[in-house]
Parts: sequence; structure tokens; C-alpha cells
Amino acid sequence: MELTKNELLQITGGAIDLGLLTAIGAAITFIAGVIDGFLRPIKCN
Repeated sequence: MELTKNELLQITGGAIDLGLLTAIGAAITFIAGVIDGFLRPIKCN
């Protein structure tokens, strides 16, 4: 059975949205910064 072009365009799922990927990256960066701040506290000049 072959799908038409319209049927192919209506298939959803399995892909990661760019906004979700950005949010995950921002969360990982924030958590790494917090952990780094506790382990290596550096005074402000």
C-alpha cells in the first residue's frame, strides 16, 4: 500500500521539536553552572 503525498504530510510523531531541544540544552547548561559554582566558588573582582 502506498501513501499519497497528503497522507505522508499528515503523519506526526518521532521528531524532537527545536524548542524542546533548546530547552533541554539550556537546562543542562544551567544545572552544570550551578554545580560548578558550588564546587569551584570564584570571587567577583
